Amino acid sequence: MSNIVSRTLSVHQEHEFLLKLEIAGLSRGLAQRIIDLKGNDLAIKVVRLIQNDGFEPTTNQKRAREVMGKNFFGVEEAIKHFGINPTHQQIEVLSEIPFSEAVLRQLKNTHILVAVFPLSILEIRGKVEQELFNSKWDDLYNQSFAEERSEVAWQLICKTPVGNSEFKIWQEQQELIVEGNEVPSAHVMVYAIIGHCLANGERLFQRTSVRTTSVSSIGNHIALGYFSPDGLRIISEPNSSRRPSPPPHPRAGFLGIASARKP
Repeated sequence: MSNIVSRTLSVHQEHEFLLKLEIAGLSRGLAQRIIDLKGNDLAIKVVRLIQNDGFEPTTNQKRAREVMGKNFFGVEEAIKHFGINPTHQQIEVLSEIPFSEAVLRQLKNTHILVAVFPLSILEIRGKVEQELFNSKWDDLYNQSFAEERSEVAWQLICKTPVGNSEFKIWQEQQELIVEGNEVPSAHVMVYAIIGHCLANGERLFQRTSVRTTSVSSIGNHIALGYFSPDGLRIISEPNSSRRPSPPPHPRAGFLGIASARKP
């Protein structure tokens, strides 16, 4: 009796499932191979493949995951947490990691390697719990930056503001971006921060805020951060400001700039 498995599928579902597999080429011999295996590894792989909408990571992606550890948000995570249904073309674009293993090892503790799909901030908000976003500035989402998307690509996002970039205006912060790095957009940062939180439970930029390249309708650069239990704060910060306005709490004062490693 101890070998009896709790049934989760109805007889009708089992019939339809087997019919699909038979149409795809499942034979008695192939089915018997799964039955005869001592372990259940092959069946587990089949289930995992279904969970990932048929996606199978490349050797390059598997190696990057091993190097980056929890600081990796790949295609599987995008499917699971954002409900992405990647196209064959997107899978092909992401098949190779555009960063060397040496670079990944150097940045594995300070950066997140993210498979970014073309989702706007508004689309991300629609796919996750609303509590992950601070609702105080909801009217800001009516502006065009909230609808911006980028091409599918790997991004290597820094988990902290650029060094010594706090308490500086936008122009001064630009001078701190070293060669080989760039300032990411707001939607890429939101994608990385929210995705990382969903996958690992870690809230980045809890006590700081960072500017991005995205701009509001009046030309201010969009800043985000202070990812507290009240949700991720996204606000239009004056380019001449050195502090968040208004400060989210009395001890706040950090307004730095975000960065990402160029491929």
